[in-house]
Amino acid sequence: MNNTIPAFLYQKDNTVKMIVFTALFALLFINIFQPFGSRSWYPNISDISYFAFSSLIILIGMLVVVISRIIMAVYSKKHGITYWQFAAWVLVEILAMALFYALFARFVPKDGGEKDFINIFRGSAINTGLILLLPYSISWLYFSWKDNNAKLQTFKRDEANELRAKSLIAFPDEKGDMKISIMLENLLYIDSADNYATIHYLNKSTLSQFLIRNSLKWMDENLTAETPLVRCHRSYMVNLDQVKVVKKTKEGIILELNTEGTPDIPVSKTYYERFMDKFMEYSV
Repeated sequence: MNNTIPAFLYQKDNTVKMIVFTALFALLFINIFQPFGSRSWYPNISDISYFAFSSLIILIGMLVVVISRIIMAVYSKKHGITYWQFAAWVLVEILAMALFYALFARFVPKDGGEKDFINIFRGSAINTGLILLLPYSISWLYFSWKDNNAKLQTFKRDEANELRAKSLIAFPDEKGDMKISIMLENLLYIDSADNYATIHYLNKSTLSQFLIRNSLKWMDENLTAETPLVRCHRSYMVNLDQVKVVKKTKEGIILELNTEGTPDIPVSKTYYERFMDKFMEYSV
């Protein structure tokens, strides 16, 4: 219980969603169950008027939660919130809102002055607990599921990236004979001239290259599917996992790689759109 609560319990977007959901739940609860004998306060009003009246009560009462969560957000930026603190915080929200509803039920209805305030507050605390704890619990379960699902997707993506990086890329010559295989994580870029391609890669942290008789067109058509390899120029193909910087200059788009000693790789207009599509895919 001394551990801090997950961040998703006080993130801004989740807090807004929880407050809206709680307000809708409270409005539904009051109109269906009509606690505090609220429907008898003004027996001659229509259902629409009662709905508007109860909506106003809910909105005013929810200000307690709004103010509480603003204070929590400010506090959480400097201090961690433990489960004990969070439980106490929710209890204070329930008691504060119960006090508001009890005062409302005591002084607003025509016959409110005849009721015992302690009994009103006790009933108000029970109903307020239901109004807050049920939507709170549903919201927390949903946020927890969403957070765990996001972590699972990140884990799967990282695992896929790790497996991909450890895969071997085989480079055959124009006759189909395999000449060299390179781990994808070590492959930097490929440049070409005429019917020859030079493969640039790391071998024991040393820049190395291998000349092969094959076209960049063949490599583009056969090696880029489901890999971070992408053709970015008539004479260049690059491993996106090795790209450190993408910058726009007067000459056009330039790629800087992670490895020192490698030249800047240009992105031509012909391949720009295709390059950016794949870049966005692998940078997510």
